[in-house]
Amino acid sequence: MTSLAHFEAIAGTIELPSQAVIGGKLCQAKSGMTFDNISPRNGQLINKIALCDDHDVDSAVAAARAAFDDSRWRNLHYREKKRIMFKLADLMERDLEKIALLESIDSGKPIRDTLAFDVPSAIRTLRYYTEALDKIYGEVGPETADRFSYAVHEPLGVIGAIMPWNFPLHLTMWKVAPALAMGNSIVVKPAELTSMTALKLGELALEAGVPAGVLNVVTGKGSVAGKAIALHMDVDMLTFTGSGPVGRMLMKYAADSNLKRVSLELGGKSPHIIFADCPDLDAAAAHAAFGVFYNQGEVCTAGSRLLVDEKIRDVFLEKIIASARDFVPGDPLAPETNFGAMVSESQLNAVLGFIETASKEGASLALGGKRVRKNSGGFYVEPTVFDAVAPGSTLSQEEVFGPVLAVTTFRDADEALRLANNTIFGLASGVWTRDISLAHRAAREIKAGLVWINGWDSCDITMPFGGFKQSGFGRDRSLHALYKYADLKSVSITIR
Repeated sequence: MTSLAHFEAIAGTIELPSQAVIGGKLCQAKSGMTFDNISPRNGQLINKIALCDDHDVDSAVAAARAAFDDSRWRNLHYREKKRIMFKLADLMERDLEKIALLESIDSGKPIRDTLAFDVPSAIRTLRYYTEALDKIYGEVGPETADRFSYAVHEPLGVIGAIMPWNFPLHLTMWKVAPALAMGNSIVVKPAELTSMTALKLGELALEAGVPAGVLNVVTGKGSVAGKAIALHMDVDMLTFTGSGPVGRMLMKYAADSNLKRVSLELGGKSPHIIFADCPDLDAAAAHAAFGVFYNQGEVCTAGSRLLVDEKIRDVFLEKIIASARDFVPGDPLAPETNFGAMVSESQLNAVLGFIETASKEGASLALGGKRVRKNSGGFYVEPTVFDAVAPGSTLSQEEVFGPVLAVTTFRDADEALRLANNTIFGLASGVWTRDISLAHRAAREIKAGLVWINGWDSCDITMPFGGFKQSGFGRDRSLHALYKYADLKSVSITIR
């Protein structure tokens, strides 16, 4: 039986990754500079991490290019690639508890979540794409008797992956696994706030036998190291998960450099619609609470707009508040904690600012709204529910990236779907109804890359993930993600 004391003991002895991984070696930044890595749990210094700049990025990209050009990975026999990548998955499983602890310390996530979801999901993703890498087939085209034509998938080259802080390892593996499976080299830039598990991944990759230069990890500021990757003339593709403003900058950098490909998974303001004929109000309330309070609301698919049929508004509001009370802020290293800390003081203050604005704009505070556990030194805010939120208000339109739910009522299906689409975003959505025709109508009319019927977040690695409108373009997960890291080449042979 694990305990807070158990995880605190491990935290006191575990080696904390702090060095970049470049060209098969662990190294400090060329400048010798570091940055402070602060714990969301208690506001204290965790360690000092290499502050990489454009010089370090140059070294990482050069190492990735050399590894790609000499074919040490892309032309390696598929059985050997699979052996190495499966070994990496095994090593991650061997160190699961330590990796989960690093993730929890770094991000403020509850250890129960990193142990049960974040790290196991990363491992499953790696195994999924490893299993797929020898099942990449080309096409034979219809031709005349004197010609043979075919199309083949070829790796792009050097991939630059710029990562967010909310699911550091899990989302990194969404990029790394398919990129490696397709035969590319990659340079990963983890979020400054949550770098340790990406660094650990780089270390384990070397132990597994991934050739030097194939997987590199550079740490530091997005405005420096991330920008250098995006502008680099020898990076063939950018893949990014994060905010809309940064996504726009990356597109500009891609255009200003070598017109590298860009795949963007950006923000969301996802609607969660509860129709009056909802088949199970208790289940819907539990899913709605999970959809916005899981991971402290720091989720791009958070169901932060709850649209409720006015006929069931009173009863459902009561149920959602009861479900919200099940999420209790606590020490991330305590196994019983299901709601941890915000990732940083800055993010905490941003969330509190949204709460203040919602109150000023006339929304009714039904639950929460305050910073808690301040004496811990950490960054905690309680689950918060606002009722009577106007569709055009700040809380209805802007991504909070925190545990704040906006409840709005509707009169009929037409209004519900109109409200659902009343956003610049289009990432995820949810619908609860018994009416199969209404379910299909909603799935067709909601402008979002993900539509969940009678559930929330109800699909896995086998289904594509990505958004419409200003939620970005390109897809993670599924075999669709595998092929985005490839070019398609047509070959025609004239028979003489």
